[in-house]
Amino acid sequence: MNTRKATVFVAFAAIVILGCSARAQGRRSPHERTPAVTVDGSEMFIEYGRPFTRGREIFGSLVRYDDVWCPGADEATYLSTTKPLKVGKLSVPAGEYSLWILPTEKEWTLIFNKDAHTFHTSYRSRSDFGRVTMQKETLPANVEELTFTIEPNAAAPGGRIAMAWATTKVSVPFTVE
Repeated sequence: MNTRKATVFVAFAAIVILGCSARAQGRRSPHERTPAVTVDGSEMFIEYGRPFTRGREIFGSLVRYDDVWCPGADEATYLSTTKPLKVGKLSVPAGEYSLWILPTEKEWTLIFNKDAHTFHTSYRSRSDFGRVTMQKETLPANVEELTFTIEPNAAAPGGRIAMAWATTKVSVPFTVE
């Protein structure tokens, strides 16, 4: 019986160690990253986990109003840009920033945080770079899986950073400086 317990313990320990090793490498599956796009000379992408609605009420329930939220799962969602951006009225230097959202019933705010590589529950306001008011719209159909997009403008410089989940889409305009 002791041999069996030892075998189970060793197998369990191996699973835990291998799982921690893979986690420490920081690898995410490809479906959790927007395609890299080049907008006005800046290569940009957003890396994020993609939770599902699974029939749940999301905003105002699972994601509480008036609380800062990391839009994603596991590691914090982050934006990478190779050139400085003007997002709304905020000048954002080239680099990587974790993205957080403060949803309220009336207004949503996008937060750029200097801690780009952190866990999605480790928000530290002292590392905020800046905040921008988002435009919110109600979608006609449910978006089951949280989705970020970087949408270049077709006929003008810049574009939009957008997030859609459930029946809500929020976005901010940006230009490359």
